[in-house]
Amino acid sequence: MRLLLDSFWRSVAYCMHPRVIVLSFLPLGLMVVLAAVFGYFFWDASVAWTREALDAWPLLASFWGWIGRLFSGDVTAMLAPLLVVFAATPLIVVVSLLVVAGFMAPALTRLVAERRFPALEQKKGASFIGSMARSLGLTVLAMLALVVSMPLWLIPPLVLILPPLIWGWLTYRVMSFDALAEHASPEERNELLRKHRLPLLGVGVLCGYLGAAPAIVWASGLLFAAAFFVLVPIAIWIYTLVFAFSALWFAHYCLDALAQLRMQRAAAAVSPPAVELADANAAASQWGAP
Repeated sequence: MRLLLDSFWRSVAYCMHPRVIVLSFLPLGLMVVLAAVFGYFFWDASVAWTREALDAWPLLASFWGWIGRLFSGDVTAMLAPLLVVFAATPLIVVVSLLVVAGFMAPALTRLVAERRFPALEQKKGASFIGSMARSLGLTVLAMLALVVSMPLWLIPPLVLILPPLIWGWLTYRVMSFDALAEHASPEERNELLRKHRLPLLGVGVLCGYLGAAPAIVWASGLLFAAAFFVLVPIAIWIYTLVFAFSALWFAHYCLDALAQLRMQRAAAAVSPPAVELADANAAASQWGAP
């Protein structure tokens, strides 16, 4: 419990660090760049294709004509750009978050290691490629679990329990591994994950519930639609900040646990010779040796 609470408040404090704040705004900057690239190369073609698709629907032709007479304008010409924006935004958001997350967690782990554990030896127990492959495989399993469990979401209590549990399990498995990838050997990592399985799973579940915070913005209905270009960046920034806090919490917990494990092993390695020396001294004094 001490390790859990200590790593929690340290993670909250680290969220105020300038480096963490800058990292939390990276997805927004990357979104702007991707949106500008998309707009420069694909905007006109995308809008033209969408407008042609809208006009090509025979069932909606009369409806577009009625709306056009009502508002005295070309409805499909006004609707096509909006549809392109609403369709492209989720893709840009997901790509931005994935790119930033891939660099953010290692950077935050290095920050914790540099400031709290500068003397902790790095045993390089996992490669970057291996870590990414493992994360991808676990993500696929979590997505399958979400899809399989969807019918159970119709039961009111379970919709508030199952998704955070699944995301919590994924967070625990991915972030605890990444937090120890640079510093722990495979044997040390396996022992720590076995010994601290329940606390780390608890951290993952709590972070899973925190990760649902942006859903409050998504679920704001008409307000979200009216303030789309304001609420989307806010929701993304909240999600990135939650991700940063989660990575920091796992980094503080796992590196502290690793440091304690090595101290315990070092003490155990020193203890047997000391005990043997004490026994030898006792035997010598018993037989009157000088």
